[in-house]
Amino acid sequence: MGGPVFGFGGGRSDIWHPEEDIYWGAEDEWLGDNRYGDTRQDLQNPLAAVQMGLIYVNPQGPNANPDPLLSAQDIRETFSRMAMNDEETVALTAGGHTFGKAHGAGPEDHKGPEPEGAGLEEQGFGWTSDYGSGVGRDTITSGIEGAWTPNPTEWDNGYFDMLFKYEDDWVLTKSPAGAHQWTPGNPDAEDMAPDPEDASIKVPTMMTTADMAMIRDPEYRKISKRFHENPDQFGDAFSRAWFKLLHRDMGPKVRYLGPDVPDEDLIWQDPVTPGSTNYDIGAVKEAIKNSGLSVTDMVETAWASASTFRGSDMRGGANGARIRLSPQKDWEANKPDQLGRVLSTLSDIADSNGVSLADVIVLAGNVGIEMASGKEVPFHPGRGDATEEQTDAASFSVMEPLADGFRNFLKTNYAVTPEEMMLDKAQLLGLTAPEMTVLVGGLRTLGVSSDDRGLFSNDSSNLSNDYFTTLLDMNVKWKPTGSNSYDGMDRTTGDVLRRASRTDLVFGSNSQLRAIAEVYAQDDNQEKFKSDFIAAWTKVMNADRFDLE
Repeated sequence: MGGPVFGFGGGRSDIWHPEEDIYWGAEDEWLGDNRYGDTRQDLQNPLAAVQMGLIYVNPQGPNANPDPLLSAQDIRETFSRMAMNDEETVALTAGGHTFGKAHGAGPEDHKGPEPEGAGLEEQGFGWTSDYGSGVGRDTITSGIEGAWTPNPTEWDNGYFDMLFKYEDDWVLTKSPAGAHQWTPGNPDAEDMAPDPEDASIKVPTMMTTADMAMIRDPEYRKISKRFHENPDQFGDAFSRAWFKLLHRDMGPKVRYLGPDVPDEDLIWQDPVTPGSTNYDIGAVKEAIKNSGLSVTDMVETAWASASTFRGSDMRGGANGARIRLSPQKDWEANKPDQLGRVLSTLSDIADSNGVSLADVIVLAGNVGIEMASGKEVPFHPGRGDATEEQTDAASFSVMEPLADGFRNFLKTNYAVTPEEMMLDKAQLLGLTAPEMTVLVGGLRTLGVSSDDRGLFSNDSSNLSNDYFTTLLDMNVKWKPTGSNSYDGMDRTTGDVLRRASRTDLVFGSNSQLRAIAEVYAQDDNQEKFKSDFIAAWTKVMNADRFDLE
């Protein structure tokens, strides 16, 4: 259709079943919006769609209220949660609505059930309509009816032409399906759109309330006006924003496949210049051992860096050492004061040996584990250090851990329990239940916790299964002292022996996790515990090393 294309990267995989780990919202009915606090900007994390069942926003306006300015608020909030700025939002809206039409030829009650609710004979299709022919000009989907531009199969500037030509003449009306939409009060003949089945028949164009926001909201209007007057800027902005939309969850550019991958590095791809692999790893390890850092210092810092990885969009991880940059260096979960002290020491080592700080952070974590376990931990050099210019701080801010059960961290209480949030993080890291269990036990034993909860070992410099043997001690009775804190009391004397969190006690409470914990608590499984911990640790440290695949 003649639209601009920035490029394409292959490499996506198909799945053959619905994903069960996605949180769509708390509502139990379509178009429910029980996801807001006091304002429309107080949308529940991690949601972006404004109502259950919608992809982005309600095109008719918030809860079908046809107010363009209120619609602009929803649009801005939703698209910002997709890491899109105002220019990208306008470009995507205008470019997407340059093509095609919306379908609302008749009342919604003519539509049949959705694909999963339809009869076997529908063969996976849904929303079958008995209105007229049910297709073509008789199609009913969104309920909004009409094309946005006079030439809906061609890339042009018609979207902005229509918005601005009739900006004082847009009339709020309803589609045949009863949906709010806007149409020119007295359109010129050349501004009519072709009928879907007979191009010789001309029908009115329309705009949704969300489209009207593009000229009613002051900031969106400035951008729309500039795009209208500079079609080349519009085309470039749309092609880039469209490319971003389709590749945002694929991770760094190294994962893209095919001949059409653009050469240009884009900041949202989290670029990292590869680091050196030609250095004396042994010398660096020796310098780390003699640095004065504790095992807990080294392990906790490496975990804080690497555990930002998210398998959902392949972002985060230790590569780039962005833990030294804003906003990560200031995240509460990372204990900024401790982190600054540790990074200062490790940075000197990196500079003295001509190696990236990213490598040294991971290598220090490995050294700590080797000192605590007496076993070798695999290491692959080559991580690089990202610069501030390569880092979109705003897009990283949404990755701040609100909870990290592996570090016994919970920023505040949420509707979701801490143990459920730990499961979510484990899933993002690609961990199995045994891997999650052994990592929590090992990290606690090495002194990693937001406070004293879960620190059951008397020696944080020794990697042992103390956490599990102590957790499962039948001589201890647990008593809640808060929403996420428990005292472990001697059943005989009543003395308080230790403290724990919900993420600690779930390994004794949940039957499946307890079974795993009991395996690691066995006297003859010390070696298995250490080996499994090192394997799971290495998996997390290398989660973002796509160059090793």
